[in-house]
Amino acid sequence: MKKYNNIIFDFGNVLAKFDVKEILTHFCSSTEEFQLMKTALFYDWDALDGGKIDYFDYMRTVKNQLPVSLHQKLEHLSKTWYQHLSPISETWTLIQELKKSGYALYILSNASTYFAEHASFFEITKEFDGIVFSGPLKMAKPNSEIYQYLFHSFQLIPEECLFLDDKKENIDAGIKLGMDGVVFDLSVLPQLRQLLL
Repeated sequence: MKKYNNIIFDFGNVLAKFDVKEILTHFCSSTEEFQLMKTALFYDWDALDGGKIDYFDYMRTVKNQLPVSLHQKLEHLSKTWYQHLSPISETWTLIQELKKSGYALYILSNASTYFAEHASFFEITKEFDGIVFSGPLKMAKPNSEIYQYLFHSFQLIPEECLFLDDKKENIDAGIKLGMDGVVFDLSVLPQLRQLLL
C-alpha cells in the first residue's frame, strides 16, 4: 500500500529553473544594464508573489527606477520573462512516471498573479490535478494559510501528501501541518524514485 497518494510540487527550481542571471541575459546587453535591471526588478519581489501589489503597478515602479534607455527592454521583459525559465527535464520525467503510477499531482508555488495567468505556457502543467499560486490568493508560503487552502480546496489529507520544494522553510511549514516533505534538488531524484515508484 502506498504511503502517499498526493505529490505536491513547487514551481521555481523544481519544475523550471528560476535563474535571475539566465533570465536577464535575454534582455540586458551589458553588465551595467544587468545590475540596473536586477536591482530595480527585485526591489520587493516577495510582495509581488504575495499578491500585495498589482503586477503592472509593480512594473511601473520598476520603470521609474530605470533610465529611459531601459524602458523598452523592461516592457518586453515584463510581458515575456516567464518564457525564459528553463524546464527541469528530469523533474518532468518524474512527474510523468508518477502520473502513470496513479498519484494525484499538485502545484503549490509562490508566484505573481501574472505568472499564474501564464503558467499554462509550460506543457507540464497539464499533468496536474490542481494548481495553487500565491499571488491571486494574497497568501504565500511559508504561511500556513496557503497550505490549508490547498488541503481544503482539493480535499487532501496532509499525512497522505509529500511536498517537494527547494526552500527548507517551506518544507518545514508543511511538516508542521502534517505532510512529509523533501528539500528538492536533482540529487534527491534517485531517493524519490525508490520511495515512490
